[in-house]
Amino acid sequence: MLRVVAGGFSALVWGMVAGYARRLVPSHMAGRAMAVAMVGTPLALALGVPLGTFSGSVVGWRWAFAGMSLLTVLLIVWIIVAVPDRSGQSARTGTPLTKVLLIPGVAPVLSTTFLWILAHNVLYTYIAPYVDSTGLDVRVDVTLLAFGVAALAGIWFTGALVDRGLRMLVLCSLSTFALGCLILGLTGHLLVPYFLAIVGWGFTFGGAATQVQTALSDAAGRDGDLATSMLITSFNLAIFGGSGLGGVSLERLGASSFPWIVLVLAVSALVIATVARRHGFPPGHRLATTADDGEPSTCSSLSGTA
Repeated sequence: MLRVVAGGFSALVWGMVAGYARRLVPSHMAGRAMAVAMVGTPLALALGVPLGTFSGSVVGWRWAFAGMSLLTVLLIVWIIVAVPDRSGQSARTGTPLTKVLLIPGVAPVLSTTFLWILAHNVLYTYIAPYVDSTGLDVRVDVTLLAFGVAALAGIWFTGALVDRGLRMLVLCSLSTFALGCLILGLTGHLLVPYFLAIVGWGFTFGGAATQVQTALSDAAGRDGDLATSMLITSFNLAIFGGSGLGGVSLERLGASSFPWIVLVLAVSALVIATVARRHGFPPGHRLATTADDGEPSTCSSLSGTA
């Protein structure tokens, strides 16, 4: 029961944090602000699990959970005291979810997100059996460390460029991810290509959340908060689907099939993002302006600055 409650509130927080981060800064820095907000994700992936395991082995799982609860309370106090408030979207101005889905650009971004995260979770969830299938003398924790460090670098890179070249970032990230899968499929049994592919995978995934959330918020405009809630649903469906697809593939085809399955999913996401040139992932700089009615809009320019 507690897992269900925790999962529900986790989804609620992720549904709000993107819009909140964008409201804290000027509109032309919205993408960079989101990149900073998202830095916690790869940090948690790279550090949270090993630290949690270590603390549990030292003081026991009950005290480890008590420590996390105390940190949560301190975080709440810090937010109340130090973090500025921002107004959300009024319920009276809300758009039905079905109409938000029909806004040009929203569906392509959601589809790209689902396929991207689905592909990621097929491999990430079952990384241990995949590493074993390569025949390399490589520890899983070393692989995950390389992935986590590369993901941090990817967030920094995305934060530096997302407001100037969002489309370029998305297409390059998906292309690099697909190339990494191809390398794993063909030469994953060799140490250097293996780590090159893992680093490329981590680097591109680090900025994925920022890239798709920025694109979706831009496409949805004033309905960005509602669109973000749909994005979180897409994320969680992809996580669930990745575990299921990976499990079935592991049982029927073996772990060596993962790179090829992920490659198909990554290329499918790349095709959708490529086609969504006008709405969803437009080219050029993000020049967020504010219309008379207060709705943020995005235009492209070759000479503008972010």
